[in-house]
Amino acid sequence: MNQDDQKGLRYRISHRTEYRYSENVAVCQNQVRMQPVTGGNVSCEMTRLTIHPTSTTRHEHLDYFGNRVITFSIEATHNSLIVEAESRVRLTSPAIRAPRQSVSWESLLARHPHEAMVPRIDEHRFRSPRITPAACYADYAAASFPAGRGIVDAALDLIHRIHQDFKYDTTATNVDTTTDQAFQLRAGVCQDFAHVGIACFRSIGLAARYVSGYLRTVPPPGKERLVGADESHAWLEVYCGVDIGWLGLDPTNACLVTSDHIPVCVGRDYDDVSPMRGVVIGGGTNTLKVNVDVEPITESSADQR
Repeated sequence: MNQDDQKGLRYRISHRTEYRYSENVAVCQNQVRMQPVTGGNVSCEMTRLTIHPTSTTRHEHLDYFGNRVITFSIEATHNSLIVEAESRVRLTSPAIRAPRQSVSWESLLARHPHEAMVPRIDEHRFRSPRITPAACYADYAAASFPAGRGIVDAALDLIHRIHQDFKYDTTATNVDTTTDQAFQLRAGVCQDFAHVGIACFRSIGLAARYVSGYLRTVPPPGKERLVGADESHAWLEVYCGVDIGWLGLDPTNACLVTSDHIPVCVGRDYDDVSPMRGVVIGGGTNTLKVNVDVEPITESSADQR
């Protein structure tokens, strides 16, 4: 690990969600999961959530999986809602020791005594709201998991196959598309690819979880970075034993997770980490606009904000 990896990369993140309603909203209540917490290779240096109109009630807690959750209500008439999360984080490169010498995947099927020291593994082995292990996923995974193969090699092979066999198509699916539908279509976006990968791992008995966050984008040569043009991203982690722990894999980009991946929340599937959900009374129809900006912080820009 070089000196830059040890120091880490710093990012300034802005995630702005704006709802406009055709009719007045009398009351709304929402939960927001847009703010990172310190843990793993992430250090959250600052985070704040701004709500307009001003919330009537507001509470913060960590959920079962350790994610930061803001629950708020607005009990005054309004026709728009703006929620903006601003954070500053430092990331170090995830360290993987001797991946070619990792334990065989079969050895992870039996619970290791030391796993008692690693909380919340079993929750990610079984069915969850959006993922049901099934024979079709086990059959698909089988080509990557021959007897005796190391877990890291096998996991990487699986996500490379998903990347190759599935078409990235923003028109093929939506946020409500099921994992089974995406698997049959062989198409979708990062949420779908993460769900399919998790379904494959769980269907052969391994623990895998969903990660929401952001991915640093690099503009083409000669082009300036477009403010607000970044997007939320999703990937997965598979549990690789006590020595490696949770291994981040990005099937959308066919790669291991790097310091360009900025995690925010983890859960069994998307339902556990949805950035914002809630209920409204009134409002008619609504339009949604989301702007995400992920800005690397350099020494020259560190003191500008």
